[in-house]
Amino acid sequence: MRTVTHTEFNAMTLQEKVNVLFTKGNFIVAIRYYGYKVNLYLLNNFYVEVFYNHKRDMIERVELLPVFHSRMKFYSDQITLPANLLNH
Repeated sequence: MRTVTHTEFNAMTLQEKVNVLFTKGNFIVAIRYYGYKVNLYLLNNFYVEVFYNHKRDMIERVELLPVFHSRMKFYSDQITLPANLLNH
């Protein structure tokens, strides 16, 4: 099975990103962030966030999460993330 690169993932439509995550990604953890439920996935060797808006009952965006982003703290407070991925 062929893996998806960062560049290929960024070029996809929202629906394509969701499909790839749900079929090839691994769900890690969910957090509440402002008005969103944000699900963190691991796809290949990169993290992806899915922002779900409860009020609108829809996924609003799907984005790569840089490992040095401040939001990583919210996730690492709940679970231990693999150190080898945090160094990318």
